[in-house]
Amino acid sequence: MKKLIKSIVLLVVLSISSKGLNAQTKTNSLGFGFNICQVQNDYGLGLDIISPYFANSTVAVRIGGSLKWLEHIDGEEMTWTTYQNMQGGLRVRQFVIEDKLFCYGEGGIMLLFPNQEFSSESINIGGYGLFGFEFKSADKVGYFLEMGGTGTGARVDKIINKPIYSNGFITTVGFRWII
Repeated sequence: MKKLIKSIVLLVVLSISSKGLNAQTKTNSLGFGFNICQVQNDYGLGLDIISPYFANSTVAVRIGGSLKWLEHIDGEEMTWTTYQNMQGGLRVRQFVIEDKLFCYGEGGIMLLFPNQEFSSESINIGGYGLFGFEFKSADKVGYFLEMGGTGTGARVDKIINKPIYSNGFITTVGFRWII
């Protein structure tokens, strides 16, 4: 956890010192997003809020959450059971092209709230990291694609073989309203 915090602080310091990359962007406003995501084998739907960029228009704070479905065997049949997660992290915008395409990296903390049907734990804490691209199709609307990874150490302890869940590769697509 200390290494994650040190890495985030290092990214912020580097982005503050990289003047000129994003100084002329016009879209430094609050953003609300909706996404479809997959973590490992779990499908999900999520919402997020991104603060206006600060520190030479390169750093923003993102808070989000999602409802995910764990596919597992319940007795003798396959079923889907919901669980939730919340993320909070820092986004560092790497470059902007014509105020239409943004490339960014993000890292932070993830809180996982398992369903009591498949886990005896009430919360798991982990981290995530990703990189993404946001394409602005209109003045106040953008579409994004993100890829990365997460690690929470979460296990389904009420199911045979106690498999891991909500760990591994993340893919996310969605759209964002900028106000």
